[in-house]
Amino acid sequence: MKLCTQLLPILTPLVLASPIDLSRSTLHKIFIRQDIQTPINASLPNVTIFATGGTIASQGTTNTQTTGYSIGLGVQQLVDAVPDLLNISNIVGYQVSNVGSGSINETISLNLAHMINEELAKEEIAGVVVTHGTDTLEETAFFLESTVNSSKPVIVVGAMRPATALSADGPLNLFQAVTLAGSPAGRDRGTMIVLNDRIGSAFYTTKNNANTLDTFFSTEAGQLGVFINQVPFFFFAPSSPVGRVVFDVSNTTDLAQVDILYSHQDIDPALFNASYTAGAKSIVYAGVGAGGMSDKANLAAVELYNATGVPIVASNRKGEGFTTAWVDDGME
Repeated sequence: MKLCTQLLPILTPLVLASPIDLSRSTLHKIFIRQDIQTPINASLPNVTIFATGGTIASQGTTNTQTTGYSIGLGVQQLVDAVPDLLNISNIVGYQVSNVGSGSINETISLNLAHMINEELAKEEIAGVVVTHGTDTLEETAFFLESTVNSSKPVIVVGAMRPATALSADGPLNLFQAVTLAGSPAGRDRGTMIVLNDRIGSAFYTTKNNANTLDTFFSTEAGQLGVFINQVPFFFFAPSSPVGRVVFDVSNTTDLAQVDILYSHQDIDPALFNASYTAGAKSIVYAGVGAGGMSDKANLAAVELYNATGVPIVASNRKGEGFTTAWVDDGME
């Protein structure tokens, strides 16, 4: 796919920012607007794009290469590739990072939460879009669902094919994400994930396949809606998931280390102590079935909890269904 770089002169609403320092001490001073311009069309909604990297910002050496590609496209090039965005919105863009989503860390996540909360507090902003790699997209989306306190839409979007691939999915995904971010129909629905014509709740949606375009689904709760001819249609009225909690991270500069232990047959019980020794402040155990573990692992977890008080939370490795917390020697 040829990027429409010749359109640069007409992208007057695009505001670029360069990353300066990702250290925790500069959380509120990371990005400087280099160019502020007024919107092209005052009748269009104002949408802010926060670009973090990922496949949607990647290029291969051929148009058939769909693995082993390289990240490198910036927010300017993402917008250049979809000139029709200028017909539906006024865009402001920030380059938060440009990495594979496996390299997204707590500093980037907290920066996003801070910046998005500040951006959505502006009356003129209709919504925001976060472009992101798909491998950990669901984690960032859930984090934003839990830390952004606004009725305005937050849309997390990615791609399963690089920008240079035949039938690259990134441009249309981005168009749909911006459409939804600027739509009144997207309000009061929390953070949403948009890929492959589907609209999913960040609270429930997960990546189910490593390679296919139709990988993001919520198999239990279902999708929120779909795009038909690039118009979002929702199946339900706006509602909040049961149990959703929004945390105030406005004064948070770092996050506690939480380790996840993935269960399997004959798991080494020493992993619990190894996590604690390595600095874990809490441990999530992705158990078998409804969250079970072997007798040896259970004993190690109980001993660690009784000795240190470190919270150990039961989950399950299936990704769906409910987990029954176990109670043994006072641990729950």
